[in-house]
Amino acid sequence: MKISGNLLKVLKSNIDTDQIIPARHLTGISKDGLGRFLFEDVPENPLDAITHENAKFILTLENFGCGSSREHAVWSILDRGFQVVIAASFARIFEENCYNNGVVPVKLTVEQIEEINQACNDETVLDLDVETQVLTVAGKEYKFELDELKKEFILKGGFMKFLDAKVPGIKEWATANSK
Repeated sequence: MKISGNLLKVLKSNIDTDQIIPARHLTGISKDGLGRFLFEDVPENPLDAITHENAKFILTLENFGCGSSREHAVWSILDRGFQVVIAASFARIFEENCYNNGVVPVKLTVEQIEEINQACNDETVLDLDVETQVLTVAGKEYKFELDELKKEFILKGGFMKFLDAKVPGIKEWATANSK
């Protein structure tokens, strides 16, 4: 699985799930439409400052997704068209929600994030290969680690799609063992 696109810079630490999507917008049961509220309460909303139609990557700093464990934060990122979040660290539950919903959580050092920040402008295209775990920015490659099982979740489009792909094999096994 390869992802290419531009970068949205949200260079702040400790962006919590309330800043990713404010709780006042969590009144429905649908994932659709949540992206319009993405980063609404972040001072100087980064979505207001650039053209981001082709942005698939978010670049941020430490402890991204801290705060409550709401899955809506990842849903709003996906709904806005982003597929990858690059950070120095993630809150544990937010990172799990990324894997479960098919968003790639890329952990790099603060120094690497600063390098990427300096190398990118609004037109810079980033390339990410999930299978080889390589991010390419302005000709430079950055290796990152993903949990091997959870990488399969991403490659299938999230945890539920991963499970759904297993159903035919389970049915075949059940049929063969029921005789």
